Amino acid sequence: MADPSSRQGLILAILGLRKHFGGVQAVNGVDLSVEPGDLRAIIGPNGAGKTTLFNLISGDLRHDTGRIYFGGEEVSGLPPHRLCRRGLGRTFQITSIFRRLSALENVQTAFLSHHRRHYNILLPARRLYRDEALALLERVGLREQAGKPSGILAHGDQRRLELAIALAGAPRLLLLDEPTAGMAPRERHEIMALVARIAGDTGLTVVFTEHDMDVVFAVARRITVLHQGTVLAEGAPAEVRANGDVQRVYLGQPVTA
Repeated sequence: MADPSSRQGLILAILGLRKHFGGVQAVNGVDLSVEPGDLRAIIGPNGAGKTTLFNLISGDLRHDTGRIYFGGEEVSGLPPHRLCRRGLGRTFQITSIFRRLSALENVQTAFLSHHRRHYNILLPARRLYRDEALALLERVGLREQAGKPSGILAHGDQRRLELAIALAGAPRLLLLDEPTAGMAPRERHEIMALVARIAGDTGLTVVFTEHDMDVVFAVARRITVLHQGTVLAEGAPAEVRANGDVQRVYLGQPVTA
């Protein structure tokens, strides 16, 4: 994707992205194109550059060289809050919630922030966006947990809550960094099936990193494989599964679904 004009029609386009930390080239000339409505997995061994790439896309890190386009417009170097306003959402490997607030209050807070109503201390915040927040909790399977402090929720439910919080920002593109981290195998499949259903229902584009290959091949429509900061392979799940270079990177074993 060397021609910048090829970004047209893509929700995310990355050209020649590079980021180094001292002598380590964490991201080394990555090109990436994601079409609207895609459900894209970014996979690779530990240290392949997946999280660094996410941090560059979301504005949490500044890249050294390259360009990033979101919705056809260059967003290289924009900070996270401005990207969020444009419709780019993100979750992280480590659960990020307000643990003392209830699940409902967490989602209400996300709605308040999205609608820029969190600055007015005179408004009765508990009454705002209650119905919208409950609807989102229903969608992710947490309606019955709405009143519980989020800090006492099971880890899998906290991940579902994070998803609801991210969806409250009305993203067009959602980056999920290790969304199943710390979850049991059954829970991993359940939450990613939920993500796939929501994406299918709403037209949301999702790009996620994941180590569980069963989950990846069950959910992703396309897969990008990173290795040592570069794109090793890309394609439909069947293509990636059959790729000899990918099989060698994954401990010399065939990648199976």
